[in-house]
Amino acid sequence: MTPTKMPPLTRVPTPGLGPEDAVIAEDGTVYSALRNDGRLLRVRPGAEESETVAELGGRGLGVELLPDGRVLVCNADLGLQAVDPRTGAVEALLDAVDGAPFGVCNNAAVARDGTIYVSESSRRYRLERFRRDIVEHTCTGRLLRWRPGAEPEVLLDGLAFANGVALDPEERFVLVAETGKAQVHRVWLEDGRAEIFAHVPGLPDNLSLGSDGLFWLALPALPNRALAHIHSLPAALRALVARLPERLQPPTPPCCRIAAYDGEGRLVHLIDGDPGDYHHVTGVRERGGTVWMGSIFEHALARFDLSARPPAHRP
Repeated sequence: MTPTKMPPLTRVPTPGLGPEDAVIAEDGTVYSALRNDGRLLRVRPGAEESETVAELGGRGLGVELLPDGRVLVCNADLGLQAVDPRTGAVEALLDAVDGAPFGVCNNAAVARDGTIYVSESSRRYRLERFRRDIVEHTCTGRLLRWRPGAEPEVLLDGLAFANGVALDPEERFVLVAETGKAQVHRVWLEDGRAEIFAHVPGLPDNLSLGSDGLFWLALPALPNRALAHIHSLPAALRALVARLPERLQPPTPPCCRIAAYDGEGRLVHLIDGDPGDYHHVTGVRERGGTVWMGSIFEHALARFDLSARPPAHRP
């Protein structure tokens, strides 16, 4: 599919760097957590600026809504947290798996009964070394299912930096993005069967289910042949390359790309924006035709009206 042009953006400034993801409540309130200083933010309906809801500690990544109205935060350092948006009270939900602290607690999806599906990106490196994990291709990421009061279960293991997570509307399957292999997996919940859902045009980050029934995917980096070549090398050589200065590693030119897929894994939207306006999109959320985006390299969230997007050109 030929990408279409992203409509004009509205930027909503944040008080710190790195609003990595966004989730939208029933009343239109948008929540986002800052990757760099661990604040949970709120953008009220119609507002053009954000406000702080709570101090999380650690570093906030994916955000979702819990059935009781609280905001679920994937804190890279501290695990799963629940925040009451009325009071700012923060509750630690899950900080370890099999007795070991989360490596990188990244993104989640919440079922109607409160079951949480969450990605652990790496068990070798912490968040500050995520590039090293991707280049070294450790494949130590996994998808977990956690029912409060029980022990977490591993649904899929051996992932090359497990990332975005989304549930099918009927809760028949869960999707998980695999950044290091530029693909999305589907796990059927009835029998645990796993399969490739889609090979994607970039390195994927967060996933979300839109109000339009599509799965929206952030693509913070374009396909990278140099990285694919490094991944074909023996483990010792990959580890050596991963320890080189960043200027000697595969470059990641700024881009602004998002995509959307239907429930069969067919690409429905591929949208490119001007990276000078907003770049390295790590989170995307659609609601009622409005698309919100987050980025770990921006001091703002951004949104646009999907109906203003010109139709795709198909040769």
